[in-house]
Amino acid sequence: MTGRGLIIAAPQSGAGKTTITLAVLAALKRRDVKVRAAKAGPDYIDPAFHAAVADNLVVNLDSWAMPDSLLEALIVRAADGADILIIEGVMGLFDGASASAGRRGATADLAARFDLPVMLVLDVARQAQSAAAIARGFASHDPAVKIAGLLLNRTVSERHRALVTNAISALGLPSFGALPRDASLALPERHLGLVQAAERADLAALIDRLAAMAERYFDLDAVLAAAAPVTLRARADGDAGFLPPPGQRIALAHDRAFSFVYPHVLDAWRNAGAEILPFSPLADEAPPERADSCWLPGGYPELHADTLAAARHFADGLRRFAETRPVHGECGGYMVLGQRIEDSDGRQHAMAGLLGHSTSFAKRKLHLGYRAARLLSDGALGAKGARLRGHEFHYASLAFAGDDAPFAELSDAEGRPLGKSGGRRGRVSGTFFHAIAADR
Repeated sequence: MTGRGLIIAAPQSGAGKTTITLAVLAALKRRDVKVRAAKAGPDYIDPAFHAAVADNLVVNLDSWAMPDSLLEALIVRAADGADILIIEGVMGLFDGASASAGRRGATADLAARFDLPVMLVLDVARQAQSAAAIARGFASHDPAVKIAGLLLNRTVSERHRALVTNAISALGLPSFGALPRDASLALPERHLGLVQAAERADLAALIDRLAAMAERYFDLDAVLAAAAPVTLRARADGDAGFLPPPGQRIALAHDRAFSFVYPHVLDAWRNAGAEILPFSPLADEAPPERADSCWLPGGYPELHADTLAAARHFADGLRRFAETRPVHGECGGYMVLGQRIEDSDGRQHAMAGLLGHSTSFAKRKLHLGYRAARLLSDGALGAKGARLRGHEFHYASLAFAGDDAPFAELSDAEGRPLGKSGGRRGRVSGTFFHAIAADR
């Protein structure tokens, strides 16, 4: 392939990767550059921001959860027709699971695998020349990971910028510019990450402002020049690792409460000949009758618990649907399939009651990490015994486990068993586990 790419990464989370990525994408697009974007790791929210700017459906690239052939297939699709593919990293550049090199889920795995240079974003709001020591360490840490240059974020004055830039230039590392500290550029967050792109009425104005900032403060010619050809190392297999569709016509819950579904999963279903039929539980819509399966993805049902509890047409229609056809819920969808959700104020909200569990946010606890799953019965995600890779990321806990049969047996990224998880009753199944790929 002839596509060229560049990775935007940082030493740690919260350094401003998403803001910088949006600024670069928007500024390059103003130049009529054909920009594409992708996101490292299991993230639902950042790609929606990228998609508001980039010229493609933004995919995730995950070296722990995805087999090599799936990674290759996805990056080929992402870079197709692009002048430049910008990949936003996850966490710190070298952060990932305790696994073998190249299979950690780290941004560095993608840089090494595809021979892509890294633009390292340094948040220098609370340091000056010490930033050079960080840059030196990252530049020399792994010979397989090339740091193409630095971009400074949150400089507080021209003198501050000069102090940091001069210290780093002595190392021979190029500079792509420096973005001054500006609280109004920060993207607001909530407990699962950034507030979703669809909830930002000012998103277009923000993107325009970021583009203007990049044009003023970044060396965009150097950014374009730093991109390198994407190197493929395995034969891309169009099927390997993709999740099979749970039906020919899939009713997909899709609104602000149910938005966490990976683009590559839906794309694979469509390529397999399935039809996606969106409906909105928040608008009190039931699954379309002509569908032969129903999928409730994750999202933020806890923020809309009152509305969902009052959506009788949705709940009644979902119950009728489940009498004859499969229904599956992931994370937030799993919560809605249960008896009730307890919100952070201790208020109880009745849910669909198709599974026996109840969930609670009264005492928030973070459940986070990669998961390998073995299915315990035939169902929406595959046949009994099928193995999948994915992750959990939720603050809700089981207030009542119920007595449903378990859905899957889980282990963590290091292979440590975590026990049985989720539930299944008749044609209904659900789990906190988000599936990313088949484990092959």
